[in-house]
Amino acid sequence: MRWALVRISLAVTSMVVLAFAVPLGLVVQEMAGDRAIGNAERQAAAIGPVLAITGDRDQLERAVASTEAGAAGRIAIWLPAATESPDEAIVIGEPHTSDEEFRSFTEFARAATLEIPGGVILLQPTAVSGERIAVVEVFVPDAELATGVTTAWLVLAAVGIALVAGSLVIADRLGRRTVRPAEELAGAARELGQGRLEVRVPEAGPAELREAAVAFNSMADQVARLLANERELAADLSHRLRTPLTVLRLNTATLGEGDAADQTRHAVDQLEAEIDQIIRTVREQRAHQPAGGTAAERGEVDAAEVIRDRMAFWSALAEDEGREVRLSGAEEPVRVPVPRAELTAALDAMLGNVFRHTPEGTAFAVDVHHASTDDAVIVLVSDAGEGIADPDAALRRGHGHGGPGSTGLGLDIVRRLAESTGGDLRIGRSVLGGTEIRLWLALDGPAGGAGTNPGPARRRAATRRRTRHQAPPSPLPGKRRQTTGGG
Repeated sequence: MRWALVRISLAVTSMVVLAFAVPLGLVVQEMAGDRAIGNAERQAAAIGPVLAITGDRDQLERAVASTEAGAAGRIAIWLPAATESPDEAIVIGEPHTSDEEFRSFTEFARAATLEIPGGVILLQPTAVSGERIAVVEVFVPDAELATGVTTAWLVLAAVGIALVAGSLVIADRLGRRTVRPAEELAGAARELGQGRLEVRVPEAGPAELREAAVAFNSMADQVARLLANERELAADLSHRLRTPLTVLRLNTATLGEGDAADQTRHAVDQLEAEIDQIIRTVREQRAHQPAGGTAAERGEVDAAEVIRDRMAFWSALAEDEGREVRLSGAEEPVRVPVPRAELTAALDAMLGNVFRHTPEGTAFAVDVHHASTDDAVIVLVSDAGEGIADPDAALRRGHGHGGPGSTGLGLDIVRRLAESTGGDLRIGRSVLGGTEIRLWLALDGPAGGAGTNPGPARRRAATRRRTRHQAPPSPLPGKRRQTTGGG
């Protein structure tokens, strides 16, 4: 495109220069000829007064020699005699015409020019005494007719070349400004096709290319969001498999000894390792961008009903392990702006952590806090285990407790669910002496869309609500915390 613009500019400028330079050159040439002829007429007119006064040859020769053309030998005078005899006519100088031509001009008594090889002859009839007509001949050579023409043509040619060159430079600059955004857009498209989802195009150049850059950036953002959602969904679905897998692992512990029992436990271990590998692979490929969509667009569910359902599922396993279970606050319906499947996965992740990272027989409790004046629902999962040494690390995606079977995605699933509503997730010490996982779900959704953190005002209100629901200090402050909770 850039060279096409240069060629177009070259063609257009060349035509414009030729359209003006050629006629102007011809005008200059014609003006030079007219100037030479006019000069010759003035020199011929200078001889007229002398012819009117005298017909003496010596005086006429001195008059001719006093002129510029006469000194150069380019003026001739034909003065007819008083009689009709042509032999008595006076001819001064070296004329370029014959006597017959002189006589023909004396009859018409008007000036004329004749082209001859080497130049132009000006014949100027002049009346003298006795009603005779003398003819003054002035020879104008071609060099004088073209005086200044060559210089003028060279100047015109230089100006034309400068105009063409300037137009090429300007066209190249404009073409570069036009082509560079197009090249950047093409390069970004190639990089996006190669998998670099973070590539974006600067919005520069002509209006059309700016619109194309805006559309490309919007498309790239959408592609990145879609891939992030897809990878996140794959990781979350894989992590949800860990819930039945945990139950299966615990059930294999009751199989006793024997080859069949060992093979079953080995198969469960292998299956768990494959699921963990899938989760890690998807996490490494995940583009770190928040999922789109508001809470209202993503669905709504009765949190109390989902909590009762999941507690019924986990209570059977808790009974087998001798765990004391307590559920409170889930008697009345509580609508929260999250899909049922995501809330189920979050609850399974929190409850699964209790079974995976605390010994058998460890008690746990689930409390639901909600009041008609609140705009949030708080779900507390507490256990009587050894606690979490580094809660901040446990909340970071991919940073589990560091033990076998931990992918670091469990609590991250819960955190993302909370943040999708404008809430958050906290880890602390429970009244039972172990870990307390506090899930805060906002009922009115996030102020800025999914994944948007609450603003200062919302945080202050949330702090007041958490303070009201805060559990009393643990009665077992001396127990050692266990670095768990990331699964």
